[in-house]
Amino acid sequence: MNILNKNWRPEFGRIFTWFAMDKSGKIAVMVNNCFGDLPGALLSMDNVEVLLDELTDYMWEESVRFNAHPGNKCGDTILDLYSGMRFQHFLNRENVEEMIRERSGYTQDLREYNLPSRKGFFIYHGIEGSSEGEDYPVGYGGQTKMGDYFRYLTPTVFASVEDFPEELRHGIAVSDTIDFDIDRLLDNDRINEYFPGMYHS
Repeated sequence: MNILNKNWRPEFGRIFTWFAMDKSGKIAVMVNNCFGDLPGALLSMDNVEVLLDELTDYMWEESVRFNAHPGNKCGDTILDLYSGMRFQHFLNRENVEEMIRERSGYTQDLREYNLPSRKGFFIYHGIEGSSEGEDYPVGYGGQTKMGDYFRYLTPTVFASVEDFPEELRHGIAVSDTIDFDIDRLLDNDRINEYFPGMYHS
């Protein structure tokens, strides 16, 4: 059953993954972690869940319909901010960085840790938790709230819209103001301002 439409609002439950392009054409995978909003331009599309599923399956190289993929970027994955709640069992940032290095090699099996190194995607996560303040992005000095998207992992070689099949590109939200190289924290209340439209070829 499709639940995504223009009236949808974030709440505890299913996690949604969507895709965004910044003003320079770089691509990010946006994981809402239940509480991050999705752009209204995306939610206004017909059968948006089917489209997001197709994009996600393509990303994980699990699509039956689209099985031609661009070459391995052969880059690195760099840790930026990370969830204080999810990584609370790590002693310090150095331990988290070590874990990321060990699991993000571009020759390893595909997983979130090496989406940047293999595919060239930025990874943003929504701040989660069961209550406000339970989670926070370690390394960010400003104020945050549940649902804000923080830049978790960054690539050194970048993907572009051309890395997606033409039939799926219209499912990528587009910004003419955001720069994934610079913008580490995206205010959840401004998602529609950041990403007012969808990709058009």
